[in-house]
Amino acid sequence: MTSGPVVQVADLSVIRGGVEVLHGVDLTVEGGELVGIVGPSGGGKSTLMRAIVGVQANVAGTVRVLGEEAGSPSVRGRIGYVTQSPSIYDDLTARQNLQFFAAIQGVGRRQVEAALTTVDLAGAADQVVGAMSGGQQSRVSLATALLGDPSLLVLDEPTVGLDPVLRRSLWSTFRDLAAAGAAVLVSTHVMDEAERCDRIALLREGRVLATGSPAQLRERTGADTVEAAFLALIDEAAA
Repeated sequence: MTSGPVVQVADLSVIRGGVEVLHGVDLTVEGGELVGIVGPSGGGKSTLMRAIVGVQANVAGTVRVLGEEAGSPSVRGRIGYVTQSPSIYDDLTARQNLQFFAAIQGVGRRQVEAALTTVDLAGAADQVVGAMSGGQQSRVSLATALLGDPSLLVLDEPTVGLDPVLRRSLWSTFRDLAAAGAAVLVSTHVMDEAERCDRIALLREGRVLATGSPAQLRERTGADTVEAAFLALIDEAAA
């Protein structure tokens, strides 16, 4: 078992297209913790997540996952990663998609069925993905990331464009996964979703303005909501 945080990011900077888009970012994520990367679109959330997964180029600083350098072959199979766009095959059913990815990972049928149950798709498992709603497709993507019981789940805006009921259901799933011991890292630009996290990193223009629990950030700024706290911290940084 890996000792220490599941994710350790220290003084991370990233250059994309000749422009520095992350500036000295620090972040830790512990096992069993649900951490939100919260901020507006274009603020660097996806770049930070790609750096943690180990697929981002032009990275400076320290990024360690499960005690190893990000992207190390020894930890790739222990990370579940969901990108903003569903990375699944439209012409296959939900079950066939999972069976395909399970075969690549060397995962058995039992875990395929368990993943479908976790995302509440057991009843639609034999439906072709191309005929599914956007919300169902997002859940198929999440199910593929759950194969192999990952120690770290990295979810890049997994609820964007979904209706409130489905958003609530998925966040309940994220909470259950963290309660089972996984480190769960979720990015979102929807501020009310931040209230569901154990801890938040407020990211704007490639910089972390503050980290802490929702209650800590509200207390620090005297705000009633995380959104109001975020705006207060922007004003504080500008001052």
